[in-house]
Amino acid sequence: MKISLEPSVLQWARQRARLTVDTLAAKFAPKEAEKWAGKIERWESGGELTYSEAERLAHHTNTAFGYLFLDEPPVEKLPIPDFRTAGSQAVGTMSTELLDVIHQSQRRQDWFRDYLQETESGKPAFVGSFPPGKSIRDAAESIRTHLAYHPSQCKESNLDAVIREFVDAAEAAGILVVRAGKVGNNTRRLLDPKEFRGFALVDEWAPLVFVNSADTKAAQIFTLAHELAHIWAGQSALSNLDQTYAPEQRVEVYCNAVAAEYLVPMEDLRSRIEGGPTVDAEFVRKLRLHYRVSDLVIIRRLHDAGAISKASFRRDYNDKLEEYRRKGKDGGGNYHNNQPGQVGRRFGTAVVASTLEGRTLYRDALSLLDMKKESSFKEFARNLEFPI
Repeated sequence: MKISLEPSVLQWARQRARLTVDTLAAKFAPKEAEKWAGKIERWESGGELTYSEAERLAHHTNTAFGYLFLDEPPVEKLPIPDFRTAGSQAVGTMSTELLDVIHQSQRRQDWFRDYLQETESGKPAFVGSFPPGKSIRDAAESIRTHLAYHPSQCKESNLDAVIREFVDAAEAAGILVVRAGKVGNNTRRLLDPKEFRGFALVDEWAPLVFVNSADTKAAQIFTLAHELAHIWAGQSALSNLDQTYAPEQRVEVYCNAVAAEYLVPMEDLRSRIEGGPTVDAEFVRKLRLHYRVSDLVIIRRLHDAGAISKASFRRDYNDKLEEYRRKGKDGGGNYHNNQPGQVGRRFGTAVVASTLEGRTLYRDALSLLDMKKESSFKEFARNLEFPI
């Protein structure tokens, strides 16, 4: 049976998935890509296709099957404010991976909110406690107080340990933290840090922050601090932090400033500058190792403190930014060890506990954790130290 679908919708589905005709054809059949490229071009020109081909097209473009039967392409909008920029311009585009990971996070947040209410857990008091306009210094101090943690407290020298402790402190304070570099467990649907670095979903019961773990470790530390600032500000948002300080958006400027003050407190930094140490690459390195942040953050804070000129700041900042872009991601790891962080350890623990207590069906737990097999669930539970 052949069906006729609106060509503009088929083209929209392919372009939405950021696929060319040739790359989409290779997904259908790598060894017969040329033949399938011809088919795709005919479909997008008004030709008919089989029901099975339409199903495969939806699968390969990560499109809801029903969308292909619309009379015109749907207008999709991000469910949270978009503060991403490239230079000083709004990004405005979004991949299917970005949309799916936000929707997935919202679904998990909804479940966790219900879980907290059912178990009569209390609400965190800090959500929305420091909206833009309130003291940046006080907001940063509030984050430090509630987390009872600063990255400089980490005894280990590697940034993996810093991030792990930082995440644990945030979750202990009542925040769901997710670090992932792909959609669910699909290794072919990677998250691009050039598109976004993180987002915050504000909720009075279950605030959630997402950090793109495909980014560099140092960038992840700043992103986590930035998204925490969004929780304190009471403003959900999507960010890419193309620069350490975003340009025009008031909320982003505020959250960046709070994050910077949390990570590199100005009073403490000034005490290290006093006495006239030479502000050179070695001094920047020492500060970076102490505060456990990137050179970019240190350079910006030194400029804020008046320790380096505007010209020096721009030169050094741009040089370091280009260096980080060349390096790209730094790290990987074991799948099972990383899995708790990819769904959020606090969230994962709640799902496992609820399932083992019989309040959540295994089927629903597997869906929430993006798993297909019960054996994967049991391995996940063991990694969370459940006796299973």
